[in-house]
Amino acid sequence: MLKTIGAVLVGLALVAGSARAEETTIKFTLGWKTQGSDAAFFYAKDNGFFKEEGLNVVIDQGEGSGATVTRIMSGAYDAGFGDVNAIIQNASTRPQDAPVMVYMMWNQPPFAIVAKNSSGIKSIKDFEGHTLGGAQGTPTTRLLPVFVHKNGLDGEKIKISNMAPNLQEPMLIKGDIDAALVFNITSYFNLVLNRQDPDKDFKWFSFGDYGLDLYSNGVMVSRKLIASNPKAVAGLVRAINKGAIAVAKDQNAGMKAALNYDNLINVDVEKRRLQYSFEKLIVSPEMKDIGVGDIKDDRMVRNIGFIVEGYQLARAPTPAEVFSREFLPPRAERELVYTAN
Repeated sequence: MLKTIGAVLVGLALVAGSARAEETTIKFTLGWKTQGSDAAFFYAKDNGFFKEEGLNVVIDQGEGSGATVTRIMSGAYDAGFGDVNAIIQNASTRPQDAPVMVYMMWNQPPFAIVAKNSSGIKSIKDFEGHTLGGAQGTPTTRLLPVFVHKNGLDGEKIKISNMAPNLQEPMLIKGDIDAALVFNITSYFNLVLNRQDPDKDFKWFSFGDYGLDLYSNGVMVSRKLIASNPKAVAGLVRAINKGAIAVAKDQNAGMKAALNYDNLINVDVEKRRLQYSFEKLIVSPEMKDIGVGDIKDDRMVRNIGFIVEGYQLARAPTPAEVFSREFLPPRAERELVYTAN
């Protein structure tokens, strides 16, 4: 009898070991340090959505949504959350190496100009004659000439002061600059953490409201993973989609998962950031029409055009080089309904 029990236990161990061996490990980089807006990924991991797809997803903190692209291109990561506009830049010159976005999350652009109410800036025309603080190389700063041209402003009358990103909000608060060229989901909460009221004391000008209807962050994967294991890519997208839809309905559950990943986060601030991501970046009339995760090709063509102009790219990549809907779940499974709670 003991021999029989022993044989059964050995058999079970072999089966368990075989199951673990069949799991595909995916190294996934976030766009930045742990933030509430990443909750869908943590929720998917904590609730076994990746495991159900045969995936072992290892999530690491990031270095910037543009850096997600270079991290994947280097081979250090298989997938990540980052900016599609950085894919466009790299696909222009290295289409065979640039990752592909497979699930669009931020349907609306975070690129914005924020001005202190006391600056006297009430409209974009008022940028003329004022000083705007920008961090060199960031999308908002690089795309300012496109913004100026598209809106008929006189760029020669707008002074740009270059500075490190972490100095923008402090200098704006002190009045050393009149407005800042920012990533709204970052800047808004930098102001909160500096004990400011970003709604009451500041005015926000989103690029999306002034003709630059850019896409932004989503899930991207390496071309190597697409070629070698398309089933894993589809599973990754399915799991994240389920996580996003669940967190849209229950932000507290999303924050619990975020806290499990990183117990040093400021839960109150990061829950507000999570809700901000849904309200300002994810939910839109287009998203409600086509479902979360997808894009409209004609809008992506315009998006690529803006990036080609802003970054003076030699070649405009096609939408197919930048985004693939091949791995999206059916439209009925991508119905995201956000309820603040």
